[in-house]
This record gives sequence, structure tokens and C-alpha cells, in this order.
Amino acid sequence: MAGRLEGKVCVITGAGGGMGREGAIVFTGEGAKVCVADIDLALAEETVGLCPEGSAFPLRVNVANEEEVEEMYAMTAERFGGIDVLYNNAGISPADDDSILVTEADAWDRVQDVILGAATSQISYSASKGAVLSMSRELAVQFARRGIRVNSLCPGPVETPLLLRIFGGDPAALERRRIHWPMGRLAKPREVVNGALFLASDESSYVTGSTFLVDGGLTAAYVTPE
Repeated sequence: MAGRLEGKVCVITGAGGGMGREGAIVFTGEGAKVCVADIDLALAEETVGLCPEGSAFPLRVNVANEEEVEEMYAMTAERFGGIDVLYNNAGISPADDDSILVTEADAWDRVQDVILGAATSQISYSASKGAVLSMSRELAVQFARRGIRVNSLCPGPVETPLLLRIFGGDPAALERRRIHWPMGRLAKPREVVNGALFLASDESSYVTGSTFLVDGGLTAAYVTPE
């Protein structure tokens, strides 16, 4: 029985751990060929080791470097004959990204170069979130008649090494956040990747320009029962 991504070639950035690693495992398990890209080659190699033999290859890529990104696409296309899916998952959370009153230009530039999601008191992080949503909608409309779909996958708080490092040293901070999560828990990486799997598959062939929420009801919550 063919997988949901049989015959598709995918590039997953930030695939050395967390949701990116889970994505590589799930996508290859569904028949895809995957470029496992990460700034840490050793972690990318570990991810490839968890995928079916021959279904993925590791590549060290700094997504803030345009030349490295172009090379990533070229190497993937040469190896697998083309590219069908880009899963732009890479993210950073610099310690010096705080409120607009204290964030320096360097921290702002680093986050904008990577482009990722939002969090309280992380001004460049928040700005980049809005930029991604706006850019995705524009690209979706621009390329719709060429058969290219563009969607934004928006997760809530997820149990990844990045987030666990942020909360790991401050259980009280985690608890302050947790009471505002309708489900009262972090998402498992697989729960978010399932959304990415749908968007990458032909099952979502009429879905483009969407903001696809996998957030446990977070954006719907004005107040929570607690």
C-alpha cells in the first residue's frame, strides 16, 4: 500500500531535532524522499539514522545564508530528481530577544533571517510571525495557478528541546503559561507534524493561503476554566 507522500521529494529544515526530526521520520515513513537539513550536521545524521534506509540524506545548512539555501535545493533536486514540498521548520530563540525596549539590532536581524513564530516579550520573534503569515498569503495567491500551494502551519506550545530549554530552569514560568493553555499541556511533536503531513499530501490539494492552526485551542481562548 502506497504512503500518503509516495513519490514526493521534501526538504525539511531544522530537522536535527524536535518537530523537524519527527517530520522527517513521518514523511519518509509515508514514502517521501527527504533532505534532512540542520545547522548541526551531527544531529541531521542522527535523524537520517531513524528514517528508512535510502529515504533521506543529511545536510548542514544555515537557513540565514542564501547561498547555502540555494545549494540545499540544488543538491536535493540533483539527488532525488526535483522538489515537491518545502517544510520550513527551522527556528531560533536568542536570549537577547526581549521587549522592544531592550532588543538590539543584532538579535532582531538574526531572528528575521531565520523567520519563526511568536512569544510574549520577544519582539523580533513576534514580528517575524506576522511577516510569515502575510508573505505566505501573498505567495499562495501569486502561484496558485501554477499548482504551487503555500500554507502557514501555526503550532501552539510544543514539547521540543528548544521550548524545554526555555522553561527547564524555571518551573514557575512554565506553570504560569500552562494555566492559559486550554488543553493544559504541551503538544507532542507528532501532533503538529500530522498537520504538516496533511498539508504536504494531495489530500489538501484545495488548501492554499491558509493559516493552519494546531494549537490546542490557544488562539480561541480568551479565558480558560482555570
